Amino acid sequence: MPKQPFKEKVVVITGGASGIGLALAEKFAREGAFIALVDMDKAALEKREKQFTGRGYRAVGIACDVTCREMCESTVEKILDLFGHIDVLVNNAGITQRSLFTKTRVEVFQKVMAVNFFGALYCTKAAIDSIVKRRGMIIVNESIAGMAPLLGRTGYSASKHALHGLFTSLRCELRHTGTHVMIVCPGFIKTNLQTRALGGDGNITNVPQSRVGKQDTPESAAEIIYNGAVKRKNLLVLTVMGKIGYWVSRITPGIYERIMTKQFKSELKN
Repeated sequence: MPKQPFKEKVVVITGGASGIGLALAEKFAREGAFIALVDMDKAALEKREKQFTGRGYRAVGIACDVTCREMCESTVEKILDLFGHIDVLVNNAGITQRSLFTKTRVEVFQKVMAVNFFGALYCTKAAIDSIVKRRGMIIVNESIAGMAPLLGRTGYSASKHALHGLFTSLRCELRHTGTHVMIVCPGFIKTNLQTRALGGDGNITNVPQSRVGKQDTPESAAEIIYNGAVKRKNLLVLTVMGKIGYWVSRITPGIYERIMTKQFKSELKN
């Protein structure tokens, strides 16, 4: 294995202007990769692009709303025009929701699914030919909520379950091509994702986030994800509590449901 296996590889990261996406972009850039930051926050993208190029990294920021198929396709075309190919696509853009199912408008489910599921689908469909040709990799920022239930987040959990089904199946389809799919379940990471959580009415909620254990940092998560990409792991579950939750949900799902409901029931009271 070369010391810098991603040197001069083209890495595209959605939701790349902040949080895990930004930390992962910085890690890949330090390892010699060429970076395409994709985000809908134009001001943040401009700032990040200047920071990256100022450090001598080859990077570009492209504004894109991943819920729009045409924008995803044109963004990928721009990246191909700039770099010639794509080696790694990180489907990281996401949104969350905290509200009871009975008090959540259908439009909220649609918005969460549009960002989390269809955003990843659109970007992957647009980039897949180049990735397969390069025998590259797709990294999907999923969640334990993609494999187990999560109280008060039915829309979020549904979108992540959909991601899990799509990308584990895609991994099987692509295996013979030498192309890899790695799924990442970050656990509780300190990012601005939770401060933008939607409530049942579609506005930003003021219901505080329930969580178990300490929050990890985006930088720590990025290191683990990068190392997992080097090893071409199938699944990465981050944080101690994330690992415990994963295994309990796999081995004793009934016990997991009871424990999880008890831990998160305070949100039901708001």
